[in-house]
Amino acid sequence: MSTLFRYKDFGVATWPNTQVLSPKVIVLVCLLFLSLNSFSQNLETIGKEKPIKLSGGVSLSQIGYAASGIDSRRDPYSYYATGNLNVSLYGWSIPLSFSYSNQGVSFQQPFNQFSMHPTYKWITLHAGFTSMNFSPYTVGGHLFSGVGVDANPTSKLRISALYGRFLKAVQPDTTAGSRVQAAYDRYGYGMKVGYGDGKDFVEAIVFRAQDEQQSIRFVPETQGILPQENLVLGFTGGKSLFQKLLLRFEWATSAITRDTRAGQTTTENPLGNVGGLFTPRTSSSYYNAMKANVTYQGNGYSVGMGYERIDPQYRTLGSYFFNNDLENITVNAATSVLQGKVNLSANVGTQRDNLDESKATTMRRVVTALNVAFAPSQKFNLSVSYSSFQSFTNVRSQFVNINRLTQFDFLDTLNFTQISQNANINSMYQLGNNKNRRQTISLNLTAQDASDKQGQVEQNSGLRFYNFNSSYSLSLTPQSLTLSTSFNLSMSDGVASQSRTFGPTVAVTKQFFEKKLRTTASISHNESYANGLHTGSILNGRLSGNVSIKKKHNINLSTVVVNRNSVQEGAAKSFTEFTATLGYVYSF
Repeated sequence: MSTLFRYKDFGVATWPNTQVLSPKVIVLVCLLFLSLNSFSQNLETIGKEKPIKLSGGVSLSQIGYAASGIDSRRDPYSYYATGNLNVSLYGWSIPLSFSYSNQGVSFQQPFNQFSMHPTYKWITLHAGFTSMNFSPYTVGGHLFSGVGVDANPTSKLRISALYGRFLKAVQPDTTAGSRVQAAYDRYGYGMKVGYGDGKDFVEAIVFRAQDEQQSIRFVPETQGILPQENLVLGFTGGKSLFQKLLLRFEWATSAITRDTRAGQTTTENPLGNVGGLFTPRTSSSYYNAMKANVTYQGNGYSVGMGYERIDPQYRTLGSYFFNNDLENITVNAATSVLQGKVNLSANVGTQRDNLDESKATTMRRVVTALNVAFAPSQKFNLSVSYSSFQSFTNVRSQFVNINRLTQFDFLDTLNFTQISQNANINSMYQLGNNKNRRQTISLNLTAQDASDKQGQVEQNSGLRFYNFNSSYSLSLTPQSLTLSTSFNLSMSDGVASQSRTFGPTVAVTKQFFEKKLRTTASISHNESYANGLHTGSILNGRLSGNVSIKKKHNINLSTVVVNRNSVQEGAAKSFTEFTATLGYVYSF
């Protein structure tokens, strides 16, 4: 085993056991080549445009807080500052940003993480602390410290590559009560190459990550932290047939070694026979994930079907979290009638887990969704939606299996069904057709119902929730004045509790000085009841103002007063809170 380069001389840690001309080196050479190629193009623009262009902004905010009747829920005074700067150098775009707050008393410098994303023509370089997305089953949003590139040298060719540290070594802490989680240094590299455009394309992905065994002092066996290795291959593609049929697929396979100290072995799995990319060991496992969709688009309608399967324990080191051990089957349809005034859509799907039957329980879910949108004119629209979520759980108890007398005993005893239904109605109607005077009425109704069954018998559980909201708005354009009022009602009914909350809200918005100053004032009042008893009320008042000066300076001030009055003994305390925020934004 030999190391081709010593990257630590350049501030990048070395990869252990790196082979000559390894894929990692190939990725780095590609990054260097693309960067040099971009700089050569960049030199051609010298003298043809401004060498340096700056744009960005700075935001400063101060927050004051006071409370009476309860303990303060935040500091009486806090401030924070944010800023962004975009530097354009001969066509290169280099965005920078920072943030600082007096809340961050634990760090030693305001710049803990730094990233650059310079762009020139068809290439974007990512450097510092950044993240990239290859696909949901391979690399998806994991933060790493290193370099990456997205390049589109032609209209159909796409290339992405990355290399960096995905985890930083954390030395184990044996101090009693310590919550420090030990970790190894973890480095990874990957590449995605895609060709095609629109609905016809194909992409290939490779990603590899490995922990450095020597990056921490000793192996913390009690914490279950083990050095791991991962290799992922993925393929995605899409194809349009006959201009109406659309096919799309995604497949990935992941090889995970949970402990790289385990002994080597042989395997028939293709990922275990790819040379130096992955070393199969006794602690290695192999998983697959796939998703396929087919959609037919006719004249004014579409129908489709989808299938997804993710093996139990499927994961990669390029993403933080995976939903695994599931199989989804979905069917969807949509149509438009009455010259587009009515749009209908429906979705039906099933999901199940315990694909390898290793669990004691198996859950099946059925999801149904219906949507109707009606818009006969610009003045009126109505939308109605309904969804039903039903989950069925079968508990396979070994005690029941052993003690039942016949195969028909206890069939439903350990079968549980949960049903959740949701319905929503939204409508909006605009009164009149006067440019100087606009009036709008809107209504919204939401209903949710959840219930449980055991062996087809309704259980004494479940919850029903209803929310109704209505509002009226009047806009007087010449006066730059808007008046609005609304009423809200929320109800929930459970097994042993009932609650009701309702009340109005009134708001006024006025603009002054040729619309440079915008002010808003609102007040809302809500009464609360529990099991038929009045528990209290909440009064909320807001006042805000925003002024713009020469389009570069913006000053805003907002104040909020909340008063809660509890009238029932044993309920939450009565209190009053006051919050004021003063902000300034400068853009250039």
